[in-house]
Amino acid sequence: MGGDGEFFSVGECDGQKTIDGEQVPLVLTPAGERGGEALAAALRARREWVEAKVVASSAVLLRGFGVRDAAEFDAVVGALGWPDIRYVGPAPRTHVHGRVWTANEGPLDEFIYYHHEMVLIKEFPGKVILFCEVAPPEGGETPFVPSFRVTERVMAEFPEMVEELDEKDLRYTFTALSKNDTKSMRGRGWEDAFATTDKAEAEKRARALGMEVEWLADGGARTILGPRKLTRVFPGRRGRRMWFNTVVGMHGKVLSSATMADGGEIPAAFVARCGEIIEEESIQFRWEVGDVLILDNLATLHGRRPSLPPRRVLVATCK
Repeated sequence: MGGDGEFFSVGECDGQKTIDGEQVPLVLTPAGERGGEALAAALRARREWVEAKVVASSAVLLRGFGVRDAAEFDAVVGALGWPDIRYVGPAPRTHVHGRVWTANEGPLDEFIYYHHEMVLIKEFPGKVILFCEVAPPEGGETPFVPSFRVTERVMAEFPEMVEELDEKDLRYTFTALSKNDTKSMRGRGWEDAFATTDKAEAEKRARALGMEVEWLADGGARTILGPRKLTRVFPGRRGRRMWFNTVVGMHGKVLSSATMADGGEIPAAFVARCGEIIEEESIQFRWEVGDVLILDNLATLHGRRPSLPPRRVLVATCK
């Protein structure tokens, strides 16, 4: 099958699905020269074409270009031309190079639940770009989910509950330690998250992100976020109603909660069924060294399957 002639061919991968006539993910392979520099040049030459493909398919997998390391990946990210956005959230991460960070450094044997990146923050990324530097020997996939499909299916089963939650809005809480705990996939401390050790400054930065902070006796912090919508519709995405929330991932957990904004409880059976639907709609492929995956963060939830070591996937977040 043809791609953008001079630069890209369209390929296939295991786990790929066809949704509303689009391949998800759309797999683009080299039509000519390989290598990180060649890919960066191709992306610079066809920025608008590539972005249109990302929006149409919700996910584009760039495979076979032989991107080698964080520096080459950073050049690929820069070639796309999207402004950088700093990560804010509970995942422990380390800066690697330029705009490139490690993905969640929590234990590889744990499943990172599906989420839109920074879904609860006022300013969230439009794109999440992942690069596989070391492919895991087993597991470690990055499953993703077309968000509108979740909304469609949940509305078919629970129309009144969806409308009630979207009318009343949601409130979330999350508890963080003072310092990072890399033994937890949600172990990022508030000092790192807000880039300050000063509580007054942390409160100021939290408010700018749309959250309030309560200080705990053990030095930790409880962040309160809300009101937030259950679903969102974004321009240019066929009017699709996205499942733009983290109810399943935070409801009734040790460190977090998700309730109606008025404090009303969300039925556990509803949350459990939403979780089943999300898993049923998931798409995944086996990582190969050099893969670059571009996700439309407005249209896809993503997670991480448990993995045998070693696994090294790097990430950049863009507006």
